[in-house]
Amino acid sequence: MGKKFLWNDFVHPSTLQLSSFIELLLEPIEIHESIFKVQLGLHEALVNAVKHGNESDPNKSLRVRRILTPNWVVFQIQDQGEGLPFGERTNNLPEEPEENSGRGLYIIHSCFDDIRWSFKGNRIQIASRRIEKPTFLGN
Repeated sequence: MGKKFLWNDFVHPSTLQLSSFIELLLEPIEIHESIFKVQLGLHEALVNAVKHGNESDPNKSLRVRRILTPNWVVFQIQDQGEGLPFGERTNNLPEEPEENSGRGLYIIHSCFDDIRWSFKGNRIQIASRRIEKPTFLGN
């Protein structure tokens, strides 16, 4: 039997009302302790796309592709903005705590195992390794 790769595409309005959308995106993923990190990182990536990419414009939308493989959970999030310049795609905390940007990217990098950007910078791919369920001898 071959390995299964499942993907779904979603379009969501550019709004910060994300709770039910995140639930939909996470619905087929097994619940385990790292799901909370995935949920937090996904929320931050979507908020960044709405606020910074689409500049909170309700006439714009987000495109999300969810890819499930035997080893990875992958989300590709694309906004309709101009893109984040290459030099600003850092995973460091901002130097000043009161800065208005930078914390979200730090959280995203802390929550996912692999982060990749499109050349333009308006699409981020975030991926988390799937945790294998332990097998016990004698069961």
